[in-house]
Parts: sequence; C-alpha cells; structure tokens
Amino acid sequence: MVGQRFLEALTTTGSGPPGPRITVLAEEPRRAYDRVHLTSWFSGTSAEDLSMCSAEFAAEHGIDIRLGDPVETLDRAARTVTTRAGHTVDYDTLVLATGSYPFVPPVPGHDTPGCFVYRTIEDLEAINAAAETARIGVVVGGGLLGLEAAGALVAMGLDTHVVEFAPRLMALQIDEGGGKVLRRKIQDLGVTVHTDAGTREILDRDGRVAGMVLSDGTELAADLVVFSAGVRPRDELARAAGLEIGERGGIVVDEYCRTGDPHVLAIGECARTVDGRVYGLVAPGYAMAEVAARGILDEVPDPTVCFTGADLSTSLKLLGVDVAGFGDAHGTAEDCVEVLYSDAQAGVYKKLVIGADGSLLGGVLVGDPDAYGVLRPLTGAPLPVPPEQLLMPAAIGAPVKFALPDTAVVCSCHAVTKGSIRAAVCAPDRLDPAAVRRHTKAGTGCGSCVKLVGTIVTEELAAAGIETARGLCEHFDRYTRAELYEIVRVKGITTFARLIDEHGSNRGPDADGCDVCKPTVGSILASLSGGHILDGEQAALQDTNDHFLANIQRNGSYSVVPRVPGGEITPDGLITIGEIARDFGLYTKITGGQRIDMFGATVDQLPLIWQRLVEAGFESGHAYGKALRTVKSCVGQTWCRYGVQDSVALAIELELRYRGLRSPHKLKSAVSGCARECAEAQSKDFGVIATSEGWNLYVGGNGGMTPRHADLLASDLDHDTLIRTIDRFLMFYIRTADRLERTAPWLERIEGGLDHVRAVIMDDSLGICAELDELMGRHVATYADEWAATLADPDRVRRFVSFANAPGTPDPTVRFTAERDQIKPVLLGPLEVRGR
Repeated sequence: MVGQRFLEALTTTGSGPPGPRITVLAEEPRRAYDRVHLTSWFSGTSAEDLSMCSAEFAAEHGIDIRLGDPVETLDRAARTVTTRAGHTVDYDTLVLATGSYPFVPPVPGHDTPGCFVYRTIEDLEAINAAAETARIGVVVGGGLLGLEAAGALVAMGLDTHVVEFAPRLMALQIDEGGGKVLRRKIQDLGVTVHTDAGTREILDRDGRVAGMVLSDGTELAADLVVFSAGVRPRDELARAAGLEIGERGGIVVDEYCRTGDPHVLAIGECARTVDGRVYGLVAPGYAMAEVAARGILDEVPDPTVCFTGADLSTSLKLLGVDVAGFGDAHGTAEDCVEVLYSDAQAGVYKKLVIGADGSLLGGVLVGDPDAYGVLRPLTGAPLPVPPEQLLMPAAIGAPVKFALPDTAVVCSCHAVTKGSIRAAVCAPDRLDPAAVRRHTKAGTGCGSCVKLVGTIVTEELAAAGIETARGLCEHFDRYTRAELYEIVRVKGITTFARLIDEHGSNRGPDADGCDVCKPTVGSILASLSGGHILDGEQAALQDTNDHFLANIQRNGSYSVVPRVPGGEITPDGLITIGEIARDFGLYTKITGGQRIDMFGATVDQLPLIWQRLVEAGFESGHAYGKALRTVKSCVGQTWCRYGVQDSVALAIELELRYRGLRSPHKLKSAVSGCARECAEAQSKDFGVIATSEGWNLYVGGNGGMTPRHADLLASDLDHDTLIRTIDRFLMFYIRTADRLERTAPWLERIEGGLDHVRAVIMDDSLGICAELDELMGRHVATYADEWAATLADPDRVRRFVSFANAPGTPDPTVRFTAERDQIKPVLLGPLEVRGR
C-alpha cells in the first residue's frame, strides 16, 4: 500500500512527462492491494475489489511492474539490484518499501501443517481451505490484526480462542479499563480469550496441528493456528548491503526518508524513522511516501515537507465491537488527568486524557466510537467544551456542537485538513460528500472519517446557500422515503397520482414523477396495499426488471429464477427445470443462494416458460424485485452430525413467510444448523444460527462493495419469538430505511443503531410493535404469486412482447454464441440500436 501511494505521489506531484523511469520489483504475485480491509475477503470481497493499482495506472505513467520476482541482492557501488530470477536492474534512486513480515514465535511445532500467518491474500486462501475440515481455531496475538483474524475464524464457524501475551487485548491502543470491556464483549460473542499467556509448544498428531500448550501449562485443542503476534521490518536486503539498521530492526532514515546512502530511501514498515519508531499503520506510511516522492522531485529539499513522527490513532470494528484509540491513550504525560465514562451493562467505555493546560492529549472509546471523528482532530488543542460533555451518551444529554478549526486533520491517512475539505466544496462537480472524498482522498483510507467529511461538506454547502437535497427527488424534495411511507400508511393512499398531487413538490401537468420516485413509491404501495404490480397505474411505476417480472441481462435477454425455498428441491422439480432449459435453449447456473438461474429467455418467451414452471408447482423467486430473494440453509440436524436444529425446515418456513415482501432493497437470509455456520448466516440481512437452546438472530450483514458482518440481535430464541422478532425487524426496516438502502447501512445510520432497533422490536420502546405485527400479518395473508396471477390475466400477458406494434416478432438484436456447451450472450456493436 505504501509503495503504491509513493507511485501516485511521484506521478501526480511532478510537472509532467517525461518524468522519471519507474520500475517496481515485487515479491507478491499481484499488484498492490488493500491490507487494511483484508478481512473483508472472507465476506465476499474479491482480490480484484481489494486491488489498489490498475493496469491502466501503470500504463498511463509508463511504470514497469514486475511481479513474483523479489530482489535478493543490492549492490550500492554499482547501483544495481538483482532479482531471484537473475535479472539485474540499475537505478539512480532506490526506494525500499519492503514492508514487514509476521513474527512467528520460535516455539516447537510452529511450522506444523495447520499453522498460518495472516498477511497476504494467499495466506487467507490457505486459512479458508484449512477451515473446511477444522473445528477449533486459535489465534496467537490479541492486537488489531489478531482480532481481525479471530473474526474471520468465527465467521467460518470455528470455535475460536485468542491467546495474548500482554495483560489485555489491544495493549498498544487502549488502556486497562477499555481492555476489560473489549474482552467481555468479545467473549460474549463466543470467543475464548487468554491474556497473560504465551505459546510454549504447538502439538501435532499425524503431521497436523492438534493443539497448543500455553506458558502456564494449559493445553488447548486446535485444528488450526493463526500467528498474528506482531510484525518485524523487512530489512534484510538493506542489512546485507551495509546500510544502518536500528537496534531492534528497521532501516534507519532521516526526516526525508533517506538512508545513509543518498541514493537509497526507505518508507513504510521497513523504515526506522528519526523518532526511533517503526510504524505499522497505513497513515504514517502514506506520509513517508509523500515525503520521499517530494524529495526525489525537488532539487532542493523543502524543510516543511519532512517526516518526524505520525499519528497512531485507530478506529475500527473488531468482531462487531467498535474500538478507537488516539493520541496519548495511556495518560503518560506529566500532570495529566483522566476523565472516564463507563457503562458495563451496555459495554461502553470512554476515556479522555487532558493535559495540565486543558488540551486534549488522547483517549479511548470502546462500544461507542461516535465522538472519534471529532475528538481525534482536536488532539493537542484545548477542548471547546468541558470534557465530560463529550463523553456522555446522547440519550443522557443533548449532543454538543462546536466547530473544528480549519487546521484540524480530519483524514490522518492522507493528511487532509478540514480547511482542505472546505476548499474543495462547491465546485460544479463537487456538490456532494462522495465527490469531495474522491477529489481530496479524505475518507478513502481506513474510512473512519467518512461521517465527519460528510458533515463538513453539508455544512459548507449550506453556508454557501446551496441547499442540500433532503428529500427523495425533485418531485418529493421535502420528504424522505421513510416519511412518504408514513404518509401512505396513515392516510391510506393507494395511488401515485394522489400522493404526488397531495404531497409532491412539482404540481401541474409536468408533475408526473421520475425514475427515482416512481419505483420507490411503487414499492411502498406494494408493501402496504397489496395488489398486482402490473395492474393499472402500478405498472407504470415499475423499473425495467419489475416491468417484465424478470431480470434483464446485458444483451437484452432475461433470466428466469423460480423460488426454491431453503434450497430444497425434489427430483421432479430438477427434471422440470432441466427440461425447460433444454427446450428453450437457456443457460443454467446454480447460484450462491441455492437455486437455479436460467438465462437467455426473450421477453415473449417468459410467459411460456413460467406457464410450465407454475404448472409444476414453482413460483416467482423475485430475483427481479427489491424483495426477499432467498433463505439459504445447510442440511441441519436431519443429515449433519454437527447439527443441533432443523435448519432446512426453518429456512423453508421463513422463505415462504416473507416471499414477495417489497422493501427498500433486496433482502437475503440464511439459517445455519450449528455454530459451524455453513449457510453463512452472518453475512445476510437477517440470519439465524441454531443453538442447543434455540436460535440466535443476526441482523444487518451484507455483501456488495462494502461488506459488513451481521450483529447479534438476540440469543437462544424459541421458534415463535424468533418469527415475531424477524417480523418486526423487517417491517421496522421497511418503514424507516431510505431508498435503495440495505439493512447494513441502515443499521449504521439509524440513530441509536442496534441497541435502538433491539429496544423498538423487542421492548416496544416506541409502542409500534402491534402495528408492525399487523403489517406483517397482512402481507402473509394477502400474498399471491405474481407470475401465477399474471398468467391468469390475458391483459397482463399481452405486455410480454419485444415490439408493441409487432407482437410475435423476435428481437433481432438478442444474439448468442456457444461456450462450454451452453449459450453465451453476444453484445451489440457500437452502431447497432436495440429495437424496443
């Protein structure tokens, strides 16, 4: 990551071509990728998603990137390096960005098969493969990366232990009080924590890991061990070449990241800086990359552009627990005082360290990190309000508001100040937070400052007299989706025409809505009033997919996805699908949601295909709608020797109960029959995991571009309580979420987060549970399969034609070719126009 940031700084800071000739020699088999979010790989983020360096970037700047061939020797006299493959490359300036390697305690058995480190994508692939046959996993190391690794093992269904040599978890970032709260919350999630414990030996049986002996003699059974006990600088290349190395490792550099050789620089985790530290966080590495690039490009060093130290603040979610530490979190300064707030029952711990002069020196936040975005930029400055006001929960006192100074560093990863963000606002192409983040890079590192960046942008736009859009769209600019939902529900509105006439912002003949408000209101009407979505006015509100009850594909054909509740299907059902796919020449694929997709149907074929499916007992799988997609399941206790409940029966019940439920975004679910979590329930909008006492309910997990692990809402629920709780959760989400907002961002956005949702749907804190129950009861009672209803009405069927003025004429632009014994779409050429 630091090497890539150096390339970006070197190519964007310079005055233009021809520029320096740049060669990158890399040990790994892939270009730079995001290690900060490495754990998201286990939630479905691909290596491509994590990539930080595109082929286009390298080509644009003429960078020669050579992968999988590390440098093994450095000849400073000749100014050359030689790679493992024997290639010799000369240099004018050499930048060492070799990073670090994981420290593995040299205990007996540390290299036994089943032992891993947690550093690269290849490491994660190996861990994932080993977890397939493992039951118990142990992570050695309770720091940032160790807890990330533990989270990955938990997500894979392993009984997980964390072994930490220090007296508390995250000893470098948080204090004893914060460590106690963090430990308790992590143990509540089923992870066993061992502190003040070292590793004495790794036990093996038949050449595989079988357990671990701790320093106090305790033996832990284990099938898989992950070492995450810190890192060591990769300084062996510099050491062999005679460059100065720190007493505890690390290439010694000055404030301009120069080594003792004026032609060799070092940046990132391999360097020991002028303050005597080796930094293992991305923000200091980025700062060093900027300094090194400027030093190469400037003929005379700029004394204001140097590296003398860095902010070590961190804010992240570990195993679903929010943790933040910044500044002098341990209160080491003379005459400092500590201001504490602790709520053991809620799992919240907050501490601010205040200097003798009243300035904020640092702090710790566990369980409630909301103030981090404001407090970290204030570190080193006098507090504008009494410190206790910054620690009290919003439920106890009114939120404290004050303005950060322009000099405050909002994004420490890219050293972006509030002033820089304000200066970037209001350009024609920068009128929203996302555009400002792209321009300034603020919020594109660890992401902890995204919320604060959004607040600054919104305030700046308002100060400039630029009204920020609050409503759904220009036709409903005063109302959010949630507010429109309440208007429709309370007033009993059943048509878009009435809603826009009574509450729309554009009145008159042109107030006919847009592609934002029409499908949104259509979804609200469908979820509240029922009725077929293709009847009357409703049909005109739908987007392309709902319009034909099928997903349109890239060549203009459609996919057909019948519902397969819980993934359970009879042999006759499989035969029916196979015969239909064969007869219509469709491409077939088994999905990750345990059903079968059929691709390549033309619009006029859809009724014919569905007629056969409906006759065979299938119904719409709603793959085209913002509705429940699937409830995935493992085989549960019926077949699996680990299962403790009947996960298949519950998954089928849930899928049939919530089928057709229209919502702000698609919904996915899963039911796992035991803690091994084969159905991946904790990555779903709502997921259920069996326990020996009942069912655990998890909510707010999503995949996509920003994967999020689900949070535990309630434990050991009986069947009826589980169903009632899911009913209320879904209806509360549908009632309050924004347009196209999945449960994961909704849960993070909604005030009070998970605790508020739990209070609403389990304790009836808002007094609306009866309404939520009634709404879900109405949905269950009035559900009807959309495709069966469509086929029963000739008027609805008539819409399924490629050309309205020439029914029966096939679309000539929908073409296919053959690949792997199935069809493949042929895309349109640049001059072809689709007929519809």
